[in-house]
Amino acid sequence: MRDLCPALQNKTYFNYGGQGPLPSPSLEAITASWARIQKLGPFTADVWPYIAKEVNSTRRLLAQCCGVPPHRLALTENVTSGCVLPLWGLPFTEGDRLLISDCEHPGVVSACVELARRQNLTIDVLPVKHLRGDQTQCDAAVVEAIERTLTPRTRLVVLSHLLWNTGQVMPITAVAKQLHQHPQQPFLLVDAAQSFGQIPVEDAAAAADIYAFTGHKWACGPEGLGGVAISERVVAEASPTVIGWRSLRDESKVDLSSTDLFHHDSRRFEVATSCVPLMAGLRCSLQLLENAGSAQQRWDHIRSLSGKFWQALEGLDHVTPLLEVPPASGLVSFQIIGDVPPTEHVKQLGGQGLWIRDLADPSCLRACTHITTTDDDINALVAAISAL
Repeated sequence: MRDLCPALQNKTYFNYGGQGPLPSPSLEAITASWARIQKLGPFTADVWPYIAKEVNSTRRLLAQCCGVPPHRLALTENVTSGCVLPLWGLPFTEGDRLLISDCEHPGVVSACVELARRQNLTIDVLPVKHLRGDQTQCDAAVVEAIERTLTPRTRLVVLSHLLWNTGQVMPITAVAKQLHQHPQQPFLLVDAAQSFGQIPVEDAAAAADIYAFTGHKWACGPEGLGGVAISERVVAEASPTVIGWRSLRDESKVDLSSTDLFHHDSRRFEVATSCVPLMAGLRCSLQLLENAGSAQQRWDHIRSLSGKFWQALEGLDHVTPLLEVPPASGLVSFQIIGDVPPTEHVKQLGGQGLWIRDLADPSCLRACTHITTTDDDINALVAAISAL
């Protein structure tokens, strides 16, 4: 897998949580698909069966990855659209409350803020940023925190599967069961940007009401293509928001007297024209990952690498990992004690061909290990951090 990624040949790369490298076979699959469409004619009777096959096979594969039937999987362009499109269609009432964790991405948080402003909703905060220890204790603490912060009017809970800043895994299936017992049965929206392609996601995706992911991070696919798994009740109760011809049961015409215009499945949250060749690229990347081992095997390998990195950081003076125990994923966030801002550290490391990133909340540095990471990569990064 590593040898297939040109981006990994001339640098030491630890930014899989931002964007994964695209393997050459995936790029070739994209260009081959584009060539096929042009040969058939981009808008001819001959091209539609090919496009339908690409769309349907991609939907089936992503649904299989998420442990849901295909009618519950909508194709999207990115995580944000996967979260926001069904979110804004949920049946809220003035005075309802949204419970959002304090580790959510600004793209999702800002959408909730604007939704609350327009519909007169109230936002409550679920504290999880401080949870940085044993997974079992963390799981129990999350359930307890939700129990404390839920109100009779809570209608939605927003919680990432894998926190993008601290690297802590959230107990999504346990939270889903907990919410099901609440009188309001709040919807559960899960940002899966850091989980899909890295850790097993089937149970969490099947349990959540909205489970939005992208193909361009840990799955090493092209940017511009992702998906969202939605529950049966979201299919039944949520209205389409951003509407286009792909939302419609009959895209050829609109009957102004009809009250039943939209698909009765996840496609009501799809909009309009997307880049079909990207689908071949993502399927190829997912197959390459599968060739490298099962989801569990890949996760075990990623954790072994991140554990080595975390352990090495623990041994450095003036360096503090955010997590108190070895990470449960490939995300390793840490702080370098001193007066130099994290952005400057990123620049200094980048000048040596070592690529990590800085985060604002909490202020820290983040490096990600994947199955393509090597011990030499880790040793080089640790040595450079020690020199800083």
